[in-house]
Amino acid sequence: MNPGFVISKLIRCLVTLLLAVTFVFIVLRLSGDPAQRMLPDDIDASVIDAYRQMWGLDKSMPEQFVRYIVSVLRGDFGISFRDNREALDVVTERIPATLALGFLALAITLFIGVPAGIFAALNKGKWLDRATMSATILGHSLPNFFLGILLILCFSMTLRWLPSSGIGTWQHLVMPALTLGTAFAGTVARFTRSSMLEVLDQPFMRTARAKGVSNRNRVLHHALPNAAIPIVTVIGLRLGALVGGATVVETVFGYPGVGLLLVNSVAQRDLAVVQAVVLLIAFSMVVVNLIVDLAYGWLDPRIAALQEREATT
Repeated sequence: MNPGFVISKLIRCLVTLLLAVTFVFIVLRLSGDPAQRMLPDDIDASVIDAYRQMWGLDKSMPEQFVRYIVSVLRGDFGISFRDNREALDVVTERIPATLALGFLALAITLFIGVPAGIFAALNKGKWLDRATMSATILGHSLPNFFLGILLILCFSMTLRWLPSSGIGTWQHLVMPALTLGTAFAGTVARFTRSSMLEVLDQPFMRTARAKGVSNRNRVLHHALPNAAIPIVTVIGLRLGALVGGATVVETVFGYPGVGLLLVNSVAQRDLAVVQAVVLLIAFSMVVVNLIVDLAYGWLDPRIAALQEREATT
């Protein structure tokens, strides 16, 4: 891997993070005074001014922004207005719950989406293909909140098999992970099918068949590796969006992860926590995209050559 290519990607990641933080910083402060939102309506104006001064909200916006960027570079993300604790501590204590939910949902996505896409491609034009794609489109089209409510009605209120909210046992993860993974699986299945259909028609696949290579080996060792780049791309995008994409699901199931924390912090104008969560989401997205870009060169030597030429130009 060319070092110049990696360095250029890292610079783009840093610029993306800076733009994301800048956008959120400006929008949150244009939406109203956090001090007035956090304090009672009938409180004296002098008390509000005292809190604004304590939180640094009495400074001009450019000065607030510069102070915030300098603090972030030092690892200081500010103090949570609601909890009066370090915003980074408030966020990091929720990360394990969101990661557990996200990676279980990703496992469900891969277990359903990739085999479904391969199965549909191998049965192109048949009723099995149409049935499989119809099921994946249905799973992708159902809104997360709607599917989540259906699961709660079925498995919590009717059958009483699973808890409807909270955290603590593996049962609490089942319905949120199914809700999140089902939508992702539909997308992965459609991309897998399209990519596999392009590869299955290539001459090298016909050559492998003429040489007597078994159908299983042709699919796993010839077709799937050559169809991997679009699949890796969409999986990478979904993986990067796990933290932010779980917001609706965590809210529906009352699951105490980063997504639910973001919703509550926005409602309460807890600026430091919101900015920390957004920075976390942006960081996860750019890191996953960087890993995907680097994986392209490993999956396809032709892309590696293009990356090296891009780095030298």
